Amino acid sequence: MLFLAKLNAEEIKLDVLEAIKTRRSIRAFTGENVSEEIVNKILDAARWAPSAGNLQPWEFVVVRDPKVKRGLAAAALHQMFIAEAPIVIVVCANENRSAWGYGSRGSTLYCLQDTAAATENILLTAHSLGLGACWVGAFNEEAARRVLDIPPGVRPVAIIPLGYPAEEPTPTPRRGFDEILHYEKY
Repeated sequence: MLFLAKLNAEEIKLDVLEAIKTRRSIRAFTGENVSEEIVNKILDAARWAPSAGNLQPWEFVVVRDPKVKRGLAAAALHQMFIAEAPIVIVVCANENRSAWGYGSRGSTLYCLQDTAAATENILLTAHSLGLGACWVGAFNEEAARRVLDIPPGVRPVAIIPLGYPAEEPTPTPRRGFDEILHYEKY
């Protein structure tokens, strides 16, 4: 049984690496509906992300309403592709939850790292299910907060338009190891 588990783990590693290498930011969608079942599967993957002290400081707002999506697009410097996606997921960091365990470092850093991990899980899971998504970080937080009526102590950190892709962007270049890899000292 243990031997089989190791083989399956190897297969999974290859699938994850493939998903990482083939995922692209999608900004054009077919308009086809995304089922609640698929959205729940994606959010289930998000909640399994690692978090400091296992505090899980993420909150997710799922938006289908066209008026609310337009409000988010306006808050995101008028990136209107957000409003065109069938679903928009807004990933929020519960700063108070992270502060319980780690004080100001939790509320200013760890909750952002934790929600970034959850956001990456959303992107990779969506891609693995044949969906496209884009991590949007360029937005006015206060405007997004007003559009969604987000309470104090919870910070919107990522807007993710999600749907079936209507485009196939080409891979972007990656910096080589010689530029990014350091051993022992910078």
